[in-house]
Amino acid sequence: MDVETIYLPSALARRLRALAESEAVSLEDYLLEIALSNTDPPGRARAYAEVALDLLRAAEEELRAGDLRQASEKIWGAAALAVKAYAYWRDGVRLASHGELWRYAKKIADELGNWVHDAWNAANAMHINFYEGWATAEQVAEALKRVEKLVKEIVERVQTR
Repeated sequence: MDVETIYLPSALARRLRALAESEAVSLEDYLLEIALSNTDPPGRARAYAEVALDLLRAAEEELRAGDLRQASEKIWGAAALAVKAYAYWRDGVRLASHGELWRYAKKIADELGNWVHDAWNAANAMHINFYEGWATAEQVAEALKRVEKLVKEIVERVQTR
């Protein structure tokens, strides 16, 4: 994954992290929403989908490096951003809570098939693994495979329409 390093004063970085946590979103998601504040929903959908793909690539790198917790959180982030991309693309809405993500993931499963439930559940298991660290490398790799299918299916829809 291409990464750009930006140096911020510590107080500003802490403030941004606190704001992201108060909204129960990742720092990337929080900053992405700010950066896209003047963008129409289809443009937001494409940007979210692009970042979801970047997170998948980063998860693969973390998995290869043996950092299962970081791989897990990036897998979760990719799934969450893909669901948000779909919501912007399909309905022009912003999903702002875990509850909204779960309800919208069900909507996607109703449209695309039950395999979406498996991918979404795998992503959520990875979110838990980030904090608890119980998953094996094989389990993280399997979750990555399932979430990759979800992300790529959503990216294809969002990018082509």
